[in-house]
Amino acid sequence: MKYIIFCAALCLASIHSFAQTIHGTISDQESGEVIPFATIYNMQQKTGVTTNTLGQFSIIANIQADSLTISCIGYQAITVLARNPLNIQLTPNALTLNEVVVSVNREHERRTEAPVAISSISSKTIEENKPTTIDQVLNQVPGVNMVALGSEQHTMSIRRPIDFGASYLYLEDGVPIRTSGVFNHNALLEINMANTSRIEIIRGPASSMYGSEAIGGAVNFISRKSSALFTAGISVQGNDIGYKRTDFYASNSFGKKLGVRVSGYYADQRDGVVSHSDFDKLALSLSATYSISKNTELVWSNTLIDYYAQMSGSLDSTNFYSKTYTSNHTFTNRQVDAFRTKLALNHYWNDQAKSTVTGYYRNNSVKQNPSYRVRDDFRPWIPSGNPRLAHGEVNDNSFNSYGLIMQHKQDFSWLNSSLIVGGSFDYSPNTYQAHYIQVNKNDEGVYDSFTKTDSLLADYGANLTNVAAYAQIKLSPLKGLNIIGALRYDQFNYSFDNHLGANAFTAVLDGKNTFSQFTPKIGLTYDFKNNRGIYVNYSQGFVPPQVTELYRGNEVPTLKPVYYNNLELGGWVTFANEKAKLDVSVYKMDGFNEIISVLQDDGSTIRQNAGETTHQGVEYGLNFFPHPDLKFRLSGTNALHKFIDFNESGEDFSGNKMPQAPEWIANAQVTYTPRFFKGFRVSLEWQHIDEYFMDQRNTKTYRGHDILNVRVGYTRKSFEIWANLLNTTNELYSTVARATAWGQSYSLGRPRNINIGIAYKFQQK
Repeated sequence: MKYIIFCAALCLASIHSFAQTIHGTISDQESGEVIPFATIYNMQQKTGVTTNTLGQFSIIANIQADSLTISCIGYQAITVLARNPLNIQLTPNALTLNEVVVSVNREHERRTEAPVAISSISSKTIEENKPTTIDQVLNQVPGVNMVALGSEQHTMSIRRPIDFGASYLYLEDGVPIRTSGVFNHNALLEINMANTSRIEIIRGPASSMYGSEAIGGAVNFISRKSSALFTAGISVQGNDIGYKRTDFYASNSFGKKLGVRVSGYYADQRDGVVSHSDFDKLALSLSATYSISKNTELVWSNTLIDYYAQMSGSLDSTNFYSKTYTSNHTFTNRQVDAFRTKLALNHYWNDQAKSTVTGYYRNNSVKQNPSYRVRDDFRPWIPSGNPRLAHGEVNDNSFNSYGLIMQHKQDFSWLNSSLIVGGSFDYSPNTYQAHYIQVNKNDEGVYDSFTKTDSLLADYGANLTNVAAYAQIKLSPLKGLNIIGALRYDQFNYSFDNHLGANAFTAVLDGKNTFSQFTPKIGLTYDFKNNRGIYVNYSQGFVPPQVTELYRGNEVPTLKPVYYNNLELGGWVTFANEKAKLDVSVYKMDGFNEIISVLQDDGSTIRQNAGETTHQGVEYGLNFFPHPDLKFRLSGTNALHKFIDFNESGEDFSGNKMPQAPEWIANAQVTYTPRFFKGFRVSLEWQHIDEYFMDQRNTKTYRGHDILNVRVGYTRKSFEIWANLLNTTNELYSTVARATAWGQSYSLGRPRNINIGIAYKFQQK
């Protein structure tokens, strides 16, 4: 009898431990998002697999006998006993979370193999900071100064002074959110922050991969992926200066084929600090990933933006320093309607080859009665003109886009090399119409009403066509050494159709303008191992004139394309027992025919070429974890921006420092997350902007500023609450300050405010 029982037990044990196919998913512990390309390694069988784009995998293992190690760069590796099914959640590793990037070449690549200055803002950073505007996290990146202009409106400064021109490329999952040639410095109004998983920022020219506008840098918003199991969440927040916002999301995977995510937010502001500054924004995103087969997937994504804001304009020096935040504008506004859809087909031929085809469509309209176009008729320094009259316009700048991006990557065993080849086509019909308006100005200096006239300042159509081809090769002749060469060719065709006559404000004759350019890049990285390495690269950038710059208000299109040469050297190192990591880059970027905004004496701006400029500096970022409960981050840049050769209206500015160009920008943050109080966090952030000249003559100076922010949050189970006290010391500051013959103008920075929020998250176990 004992023998029979023993045999039966032995048989059951054998059956229990018999090798079988295990199925499972790997996801992020904090967000629930699936983790593609994670590795599952069977330590007994010496076999391994990787997860697909839905985070799914299958591996042969003995149940409760074999040990499986699950790992992915940026996460803490774990080892578990085999079971079926096996659904694992990995915990992010804060020091190595940004070691894989996709923005360098639209493919997953180790940061140590990319000869470029690139930084990532992780999902965890976004979650902990709870930004109400994107600048609140982007400005934590070395060398980045995103300038908040109120109501989510903004402009940017990366390796260049604060400017409003086409020097930066904004992407969503590697696809530009706007067409080249119709740049808008407020383009990030068209991003759905609720659907952003992380943000990657390339500093310096990236034209060899992405084409024009990627001069000062490229900012790529990586969308959230679908979750392995059902997740959903909702949050509400608001501050004491009129801002309110509600976010939501829901995501799930259905079987082994389909993953879906929907997310969005609605934000508004009423009775803000500055009068005439109300706004409303609705942002919605829907995405789906469908696994056609083990090697082929479809990714479909859609974004809808509906935005309206009053435009309060800037403050003069008297109102700014006396803290009188009354706007002179009562009717100026901006309306943005944007829709984007794209469908990507990814096919993995094998472990060494991948092809991607992405088709996209954009529908975009920006309608404005802009405050920056309002100009007084009276000029007190002459004096002449009517003090109760001003001039302005209402305009509509719209385009549709039809585009295709194709790319193939092939790895070779020879010198551990890889080749990326690709091409793109973008056809974007653009229309622009501007009506002159007569503005009434009362005795208090307030623009209280306007009359729209039949007089057209501009009425044209421009069909924009951009055809491009690019290639990048990477060689690894020695262990740790990677040499990269890249080349891109772009051709832009503007077919211009003017609906007005030769005597109009916009009098350019019908015709075509063509701009073409090869943009090369060569660089190398050397990985010394032990988390130490260096890189060097030389790259060029190219920007054709934008459509409105080239045609609006002109008789003959005279603007020239802009060219940049960039040389940089950088490196990274970990120290203090791998508790600290330092990234440093040194660059010199020279611009030729750089198009800059020149502020006119009547308050308006024009765009014109500066002969030659130089931009040089050092960027640095330090992350330090002295204790498991404490982390410290410091980022900064010290830079010099000068005119080398620039004459305007007979005045020579050569040798002058460029205006709106602080020589030192810094941001530091200390975060404390005590283990004895699980779920609690508190952080202190400091942001510094150095003094800078407000004008090209270098006669007026903005003093700079220092801002302190305190953030507190607590998470318990499915609930989270937070309170962010921003500008704790109530510093009076301006995000951008300029000077003309009219005087000085200041864009008001946010005064002290407290933002309080609560969120509920459901995650199926």
